[in-house]
Amino acid sequence: MHQSEWDTPECASWVARLAETLGSVDAPVVLAAHSAACAMVAHWAACQDAEPARVRGALLVAPSDPAGSNYPRGPVGFDPVPQGRLPFRSIVVASDTDPYVTLGRAREYAAAWGSELVVLPEAGHINVASGHGPWPAGFDMLARLRS
Repeated sequence: MHQSEWDTPECASWVARLAETLGSVDAPVVLAAHSAACAMVAHWAACQDAEPARVRGALLVAPSDPAGSNYPRGPVGFDPVPQGRLPFRSIVVASDTDPYVTLGRAREYAAAWGSELVVLPEAGHINVASGHGPWPAGFDMLARLRS
């Protein structure tokens, strides 16, 4: 699934797109989300009409903090990030040097969501701009969530 409107995303439309996509698949899925999409997963899971049984797990990489001082302008509706436990297994991967979320806030997300927390030292926002390319450890985490 590819979301639209990356520069000025609206959380509600992203959540609707995720729900639509999940409704069109028959097999269980593992979600992989980055940055604001991590909050989108939490918003979707908090919806009354969410169907979490379709989701086997979620890999939530570099969740951003929409209330943080470095959060970019443009995204709408991601704050407040739901703090309810996710109804599926999840792994939050965070960095101690991410400009969009403090490690403390990432720890809070992981604890609230019931997620395993993996901390990558000095990894920035864990994207191409912070020097990352192919990520075998990420594929390994996805494989763990699939099993």
